[in-house]
Amino acid sequence: MSDRATFTRMDQSTAADWALIVPEAMKLARTLPDRVLEHLSLLKGDDGGFPIDRLDHCLLTATLALKDGRDDEYVTCALLHDVGDTLGSYNHPDVAAAILKPFISEANHWMIVHHGIFQGYNFFHHVGMDRNLRDRFKDHEHAARTQEFIDRYDNLAFDARAEIYPLETFAPIVKRVMAVPKNSVYKAALDKQAAAA
Repeated sequence: MSDRATFTRMDQSTAADWALIVPEAMKLARTLPDRVLEHLSLLKGDDGGFPIDRLDHCLLTATLALKDGRDDEYVTCALLHDVGDTLGSYNHPDVAAAILKPFISEANHWMIVHHGIFQGYNFFHHVGMDRNLRDRFKDHEHAARTQEFIDRYDNLAFDARAEIYPLETFAPIVKRVMAVPKNSVYKAALDKQAAAA
């Protein structure tokens, strides 16, 4: 970028500054799906002691969802549910949910935020934790959806002998889902920018 904004404090920025910044921000936003997929690939080879590495777990979770006929948004959630493992060792569901939030429904967002607690039923008791932590959400409107995600996909996705679709299978799906945010404070401005382009 040859031209740059001139402010040194955000409250001194001008419309002219933002006329320079917004197009650059849009260029960066258009490459978000590629960057997320690249980050997901960092999970390759990191098995953390699990039967398969973290990338294959994510791929298998998404493979199961895709084979089951789930829509693009759900498959994207299945693929990216553990993308936060590298940066959020203690809160990986929150990291994944934050990345996905602008692009997914409230139901899918809740599912991703809480999937760790619901999956915990299957192992928390082995590591000195309360496996029934999920029970505090039993009456929530998205609890059954989250439990189904665990039972049908996340819990079953540790089988090294299972058919696992490659990342390339999911790249177009992720790019479709992450092409335009539908839940963002910036949505109106983005819609206006898209209409002007």
